[in-house]
Amino acid sequence: MLEERRAIVDDLSGVTRDRQYGEAEWSGKFFNVIDTGGFVPKSEDIFEKEIRKQVLIAIEEADAIIFMVDVTTGITDLDQAMAGMLRRTSKPVFLVVNKVDNHDRLLEASEFYSLGFDQIHFLSSISGTGSGDLLDDITALIGNDPEPEDKQLPKFAIIGQPNVGKSSLLNALTGQERTIVSEIAGTTRDTIHTHYNLFNKEFILIDTAGIRRKAKVSEDLEFYSVIRAIKAVDEADVCMLVLDATKGVTAQDLSIFAMAVKKGKGVVVLVNKWDLMEKETNTARDYEKELKQRFLPFSDLPVLFISATEKIRIFKGIEEALQVYENRQRKIPTSKLNDIMLKAVEAYHPPVVRGNSVKIKYVTQLPVVVPSFAFFCNYPDDVKTPYKNYLENKLREKFQFTGVPIRVFFRKK
Repeated sequence: MLEERRAIVDDLSGVTRDRQYGEAEWSGKFFNVIDTGGFVPKSEDIFEKEIRKQVLIAIEEADAIIFMVDVTTGITDLDQAMAGMLRRTSKPVFLVVNKVDNHDRLLEASEFYSLGFDQIHFLSSISGTGSGDLLDDITALIGNDPEPEDKQLPKFAIIGQPNVGKSSLLNALTGQERTIVSEIAGTTRDTIHTHYNLFNKEFILIDTAGIRRKAKVSEDLEFYSVIRAIKAVDEADVCMLVLDATKGVTAQDLSIFAMAVKKGKGVVVLVNKWDLMEKETNTARDYEKELKQRFLPFSDLPVLFISATEKIRIFKGIEEALQVYENRQRKIPTSKLNDIMLKAVEAYHPPVVRGNSVKIKYVTQLPVVVPSFAFFCNYPDDVKTPYKNYLENKLREKFQFTGVPIRVFFRKK
């Protein structure tokens, strides 16, 4: 329905845990699709209990419900339980019998009429056979209002290692149980998109699976989860890197940070579980100083000490992310850029290399997403990293680029 591989698919039951949202289009009409985990009533399994909550929330949110069953298993007790629940709703319910990909299975599928639903469809999800009729019936419920203009909203990805509190942070920000939270690493598997529109602030929040070192990723499902987390970083404008205050900055945290910076994303560092720290031995100032030392050379970062469970300073984190988003969008007029940066060059000339005196004549901002600047000079290959860092620091000092990676290039004049 989404025409992309958004949800993880596997023969193992219980793969889908959180609600998975996507936007579909059919015959010029747009609608949202919510995929849910398998509904298991009265189960005491920790995940199946939480999935049950997520399914009930999705049913509450939806305007219409697609009740999917499997022709190869026939009508099961779980199907009967779900059918009994859905018969009590006033919302349109489409009974979809899946895996009907030949004539024999079509005959077998007729038993599902006994579930008592008016609208029944026989299809094969994997090949798409029969899905057009279902989509026709779904879009018939949608009016012919003009499509709203595509609004480019900021996208913030919540990234970090497993169990640092990413899903807890998302739930605290939205004020609802948007994702399942547990002590078990790997609870979040898909990337979860949430449209946030509260307190005059509007953006897309993306919760991701925890990213562990490759050596620790053993099951296929977690591998695909990590791939999706990395894709979420690609999609985001700003990454909210969540750290565990009780563990400090680990090598894996630095790897995740380096990945976000390499991809040119804005970064806000959120040190979670700060309420668990002993304040006498760990002041925020000392902790931040040590943390920024680990992130060198890119240390011009907003750092906040938060508690997702206690909701301490979490909304300040959103304000910082919005500011970093604004910094990343900043375009400096060429005249102003030259006026300020050529004075910085005059104050500290590039070192002479092999008897060559490097002369920078002109600077301009390049028309790309990541703030990038081209310095035109006579010997671009002779400008070394220390001087490049000097110019980057001056750009940060004179213009507001906190939390944003800057690219500096030297070109032949």
